[in-house]
Amino acid sequence: MRFIFKTDYGQDINLARHGGQVFWYGALLLLLLAAPWLFAEYWLAQLTFILIYAVAGLGLMLLAGFTGLFSLGHAAFLGVGAYAQAVLTNAGLPFPIALACAAGLSAAVGLIVGLPALRVKGIYLGMATLAFGFIVEEVFARWESVTGGNAGIHIKAPDLFGWKIDSGQGFYFLCLVIAIASTLAILNLLRSPTGRAFVAIRDSEISAQSMGIHLARYKTLSFALSAALAGIAGALYAHKLQFISPDQFNILQSIDLLLMIVVGGAGSVHGAFLGAIFLISMPQAIALVKDYLPAAIGQAPGLQGVVYGAVLIAFVLFEPQGIYGRWLKIRTYFQMFPFYRKGMFKRQKTFQKSDRLK
Repeated sequence: MRFIFKTDYGQDINLARHGGQVFWYGALLLLLLAAPWLFAEYWLAQLTFILIYAVAGLGLMLLAGFTGLFSLGHAAFLGVGAYAQAVLTNAGLPFPIALACAAGLSAAVGLIVGLPALRVKGIYLGMATLAFGFIVEEVFARWESVTGGNAGIHIKAPDLFGWKIDSGQGFYFLCLVIAIASTLAILNLLRSPTGRAFVAIRDSEISAQSMGIHLARYKTLSFALSAALAGIAGALYAHKLQFISPDQFNILQSIDLLLMIVVGGAGSVHGAFLGAIFLISMPQAIALVKDYLPAAIGQAPGLQGVVYGAVLIAFVLFEPQGIYGRWLKIRTYFQMFPFYRKGMFKRQKTFQKSDRLK
């Protein structure tokens, strides 16, 4: 068991709590930097998709995991960012400017969608965001002069003020830089008064409001920031595929994003990355195992959906804290062995008594 004794005020503002974290995260960074020379082109592309979905997962994690707001239409923000990036890039704008505009437009749309969050919550907020997702998908399909309609639209390679990134390795490094910057931004946000207000709203709106937290302001801000990150991920997604169409941002994509943070571990930054790894690697694992299954099962068209549903049910029933929560329990078990107590992660019955007043 590791005990941390702080002897300097500077230790309170360090992102890494001890030297072990610096070592392991440094080793992970070196591995990611060396990935283009260690992995084949196909696996590097899969790693790029993991980074892209991790950025989108960070946005949804901020909204659902840290603020407690339910969204079933997050793929719409992904689509807004993707189409904005495609239109602006094809118009000749450099990549950084187009990316900033795509994030800003997605944030503005998220601000508008966040307004219903002021009066509804839970399943009703999910229905509102689901309806928004359907509306945006229909706009993408009907606004043919801008989006190309159902025929889709092609997008040029990223242009960094004259330097075109048209290789898989170059685009991977671009996604890696943006993913690291997004992660650092979220970590610092969560340590700020704004991030603490988000968590207070998630735990109990009554308690947060009694402490002077403006619910309307912080809920809409959470939607805007979450949509901005989703817009950035959508812009990278469009560049990676080089072609986008409305059916890529439907309800199934929103469910995949929600599944990603639930399986990864809601309420943790690590969960966004673990969920992205799960979301990208699961279809590959199913494709590998499919040949060894009976034909009636392996060739069934709904096999992937059944597996996803079974995994989600298993996590909800047996591990609500997701993959990261399971890792914390395993790590704590070995750190405290043989004094590990089985129910130490269990919430007490007195948790959030104020919610019973509703």
